[in-house]
Amino acid sequence: MIIVTGATGKLGRRTVERLLERVPAERVGVSVRDPRKARDLADRGVRVRQGSFDDPASLVHAFEGAERLLLVSLDRTGEECVTGHRHAIDAAVKAGAGRVLYTSQMGAAHDSRFQACRDHARTEDLLRASGLPWTALRNGFYAASALHFLEPARSTRDIALPADGPVAWTGHDDLAEATAALLTGDVRFEGPTPPLTGTAALDFDAVATIASRATGRPFTRTVLPDDTFREQALAHSTPAPVADLLLSIFAAARNGEFSAVDPTLGELIGREPAGFEALLERAWAE
Repeated sequence: MIIVTGATGKLGRRTVERLLERVPAERVGVSVRDPRKARDLADRGVRVRQGSFDDPASLVHAFEGAERLLLVSLDRTGEECVTGHRHAIDAAVKAGAGRVLYTSQMGAAHDSRFQACRDHARTEDLLRASGLPWTALRNGFYAASALHFLEPARSTRDIALPADGPVAWTGHDDLAEATAALLTGDVRFEGPTPPLTGTAALDFDAVATIASRATGRPFTRTVLPDDTFREQALAHSTPAPVADLLLSIFAAARNGEFSAVDPTLGELIGREPAGFEALLERAWAE
């Protein structure tokens, strides 16, 4: 059985849908905090069990029979994140999982300027020490994050953000398709994969050009000092730790941590990944 955690989230849900195109529903199980949100999957024959990263015993039950387990990283940072992942990896060991696939990130490193990448590096260490076969999916930076940063510019047409660097923005749909292929196919990677990215790394200067072309309206790019960006975030009720986390994305981008572009994602899905312009047009048409 293939078990997916976080199956009601953006990546987990898309991955389950791609899995159901490849294997019978009875071969798929999900571990979710609230089974009510996965009722439609249960109706389609997917095994739905409650599992919380804060309740290790529940995870052992949810992971029962896992030939392959997709561990979708938690939307947390720091020790809270790594502790949750440790619980899940320990539960996978107790449940006798055949292989763990973990949604890591390109740039995962202990010395990254981005907290989440440091958390991914620590989680990969836990997987390495677990004794289980494992694969870390080094996903490209989610394009959804860029679209979030761009939201104010939809009305102002000015992309006012801190200094950045090229980022290989990558779509959730392509990553979900690749993940489903890896969960159902032959083992392609032991340990970390190459970066699973789109076909181009773009800074926000390039994004402004793309937004202008996609909308037929001019967009400008204003570089904000880090302190100004942080003050504006706080003024809009963003908690200080979140504001600092957002700033660290730009610091890491300036350091070139997300600039790698690799063909592996395209090879896994059998076509060129969606470009940022297509992703932007789709999001802004909704």
